[in-house]
Amino acid sequence: MAIILEEENMEKPVVAAREPIAVDLVAGREYWWCACGRSASQPFCDGSHRGTGIEPIGFKAEKSGEAWLCRCKQTKTHPYCDGSHKQVKD
Repeated sequence: MAIILEEENMEKPVVAAREPIAVDLVAGREYWWCACGRSASQPFCDGSHRGTGIEPIGFKAEKSGEAWLCRCKQTKTHPYCDGSHKQVKD
């Protein structure tokens, strides 16, 4: 029952953009991907999630170079884009 209550109180992510963004990552460096969609520093967290019940997702870059990160917040492979933005409706 507590899980249901938590889900009811949790806000839904905001679609920050309907397309991914290319970013340069550094291998071994830790990043915090914005899962709530409210960050002004998309696709990275700036703390705007506070009070939403949505937490940022930490990850370490496996290799250096360009990566396409999700901004629609619908990806199943977060933080990376999986094409889910193509299904996002207005």
